[in-house]
Amino acid sequence: METVSDKALADIEIKDATVIFNDVWRSLEEEFGLEKLTFPKEIILLGGAPGAGKGTNTGFIMKARGFTCPPIVVSSLLDSPKAKALKDNGMLVGDREVMTILFRRMLRPEFRDGAILDGFPRSEVQVECMKLLVEKMNELHTKFKNTEHNVSFRRPTIHVMVLFVDEKTSVERQLFRGRQIEAHNEEVRQTGLGELQELRKTDLDVDAAKRRYRVFKESTWDALQSLREVFFYHLINAQGSIEEVERNIVSELTYQSSLELDPDTYQLIRDIPVAHEIVTHARQELVRRLDGYARDHRPQFEKVVQLINERFMPIIIRHAISGRTVINNEDEVLNDPLALAMMIDIFSDRGYHAVIDKQVSEVPKSVNLETGTIEFRPKTTYRIRIYFEGSEIRRGDR
Repeated sequence: METVSDKALADIEIKDATVIFNDVWRSLEEEFGLEKLTFPKEIILLGGAPGAGKGTNTGFIMKARGFTCPPIVVSSLLDSPKAKALKDNGMLVGDREVMTILFRRMLRPEFRDGAILDGFPRSEVQVECMKLLVEKMNELHTKFKNTEHNVSFRRPTIHVMVLFVDEKTSVERQLFRGRQIEAHNEEVRQTGLGELQELRKTDLDVDAAKRRYRVFKESTWDALQSLREVFFYHLINAQGSIEEVERNIVSELTYQSSLELDPDTYQLIRDIPVAHEIVTHARQELVRRLDGYARDHRPQFEKVVQLINERFMPIIIRHAISGRTVINNEDEVLNDPLALAMMIDIFSDRGYHAVIDKQVSEVPKSVNLETGTIEFRPKTTYRIRIYFEGSEIRRGDR
């Protein structure tokens, strides 16, 4: 029979983030081993009021960050009868259950480069567990930095993105969503075509919808706000149209390499001017390569950075209006194909598009006066075409 002290201890543990996190982490380490606890390099914590449009805008956020893996919708992970009963009443599921299921899902290989956590965190305990997870990730990054496992334990990047709408808008959108799903499900039942969609009870009742919004404001909102001082924070006004919200998202997610790269790597290339718009395609792969250059080929990487700063940037800056230039260079640093790859990646990170052509010709080296034979030596020239968004000055005067 459970004693009063047992109940009290259970209550304390449920509310103690450190106890919950350590218990979940210990079980993961015992099951998988420390070297297999490879969490996503980039994590976006996507929160927002009910009806704020998390599901609607997730695809756009994925595209903006270059993600190809599906989002982790935390509410969908919690399918136990107890969890469903709590959700149907607009309440929150226990933190221990949330953390256990979520951490296991995040370890899947498809989330190695990045993951969107839709609807997390929703409580102060979950916030503290997230902070503890990031601490562990940083510890593992340091532990494995100079080992064969370094690629799997990169420095984590955390974004907090909160979509906000007022209570009136939230309730209207919840009820509208309920009517849409109800009509869809009725059509499926009558025609036998399509699949039934989950219909939340809170999407059918005004009071339940209001209660769900109040739960968000009283617990989730404060929890998300507490992350402002810890991680990179984006507050998105989601009151307007889809187009307006997308513009707000793009404005908030403007790429900043200082948030993405290892600090040591960023110090190497920070003096190279950033173009107006940075290239974001395949960003995770780009960041991984740059960190790899700085870690595994540092002397060569430094030479390429120095070459760009001293020989390339003065020419590029003089072509700021046109946004394009062609530079011929014969520096021996570029004879190594890896150096060429470094140069292209560095320019890409700083917002430029670089195309490099290698041209080999023969030039006279010496002449045999007796026979008239001319000895040639090979000459290698690299033609680098640089493109970027130039100035708008005079472009319309044609």
